[in-house]
Amino acid sequence: MKTLYIERSTGASRDGNWVNDLDLDEVERIVVGTGPGSFAGIRSALAFAQGYALGKSCEVLGLPSACAIAAQTIEQSNNRTMHLAVIGDARQGKAWIALFSGYAMEREVFQVNQSELSEAVPADCRVTTPDEQRIGALLAETFGERYLGGQTPTSDGLRRFAEAAPEILKPEPLPIYLNPAVR
Repeated sequence: MKTLYIERSTGASRDGNWVNDLDLDEVERIVVGTGPGSFAGIRSALAFAQGYALGKSCEVLGLPSACAIAAQTIEQSNNRTMHLAVIGDARQGKAWIALFSGYAMEREVFQVNQSELSEAVPADCRVTTPDEQRIGALLAETFGERYLGGQTPTSDGLRRFAEAAPEILKPEPLPIYLNPAVR
């Protein structure tokens, strides 16, 4: 089955290099990173996937963008049983966290105050972030040598996680919202 993987949660790839394969012929499934992250990036990726799927009658599935980071970190460390916390900046003194044991998502994205990070992350977890510039220093100070540095989620990371743990793919994907909408 030809699958297209789209990851835009950082909003960083404005040069068109945001999918794993631009050859859209015979695509039967699209997997989209659902965040958390850049609202505009995630929404544009989902809109593209849903619009394309309407015309081609293909399946659209979602996967948290933290899974892409987990897969990339696992591959780089060559440790498929690694306990990992992916931590992002949720702004306003808060952080979001997703916990992994290898390719198993042990706890889906949740939010804590940045002052509570050390209590929220198990002692056996290594730590990485997609927000190195904003919270890298805080994570290095809090977790010391357990902090692996920053990692940008990629479409290839989504592919690796989806292939290793297809049961986590969600139909009819929606963006991960950390806070309710403001009216």
